Amino acid sequence: MRFVRKKAFFEDYVFDVWDGVYEPAEDSFLFAESLAVGEGEFVVDVGCGCGLLGIVAAGKALGVVAVDVNPFAVRCAKENAKQNGVIDKMLFVRGDLFSPFKAGVGFDLVLFNAPYLPVRFGERASWVERAWAGGESGRSVIDRFIGEVSRYLKRGGRVLLMQSSLAGVGETLRRFEEGGLRAGVVVSRDLPFFETLVLVKAEC
Repeated sequence: MRFVRKKAFFEDYVFDVWDGVYEPAEDSFLFAESLAVGEGEFVVDVGCGCGLLGIVAAGKALGVVAVDVNPFAVRCAKENAKQNGVIDKMLFVRGDLFSPFKAGVGFDLVLFNAPYLPVRFGERASWVERAWAGGESGRSVIDRFIGEVSRYLKRGGRVLLMQSSLAGVGETLRRFEEGGLRAGVVVSRDLPFFETLVLVKAEC
């Protein structure tokens, strides 16, 4: 599958969005606008989609690993990295959250624009549906992520997680704290119909 459905733009970056790959939306751009990466940092973009966050991070990072369960997203992100001139600083792998990584791998920064909408999906859900549907509570993937992420952080590392208020921001902060991470809201943006996008930062 390599049909370019649309193009997405952020600053001077241009991204092809293939069929079957999540199209960057308001959450993606709010995340990218708020992204602070230090020079020399090792970053992982979990659920990379078309690669927007990882490619922007690669502008300063020492290296970025982009991972997605969707095989078309992994290939799309790799092509976009070539197109935007950062392919030499990135590695692309297919996997569910941190499944591709061995114990002991540590990142300075973990990025995750999570599937957060409270919508059930069945076994036949499309790849795009899986990118935004977070189960009945919106937390099915978020909670797995929070339960695993601390094992892949360097000392002093941090996490940036994008979610919706519909999936319970207070519960996210509580779970991070229970996992030994200090957590707070970095930025939020109100959307129509009583929903707010929230970027949460958690640190060791």
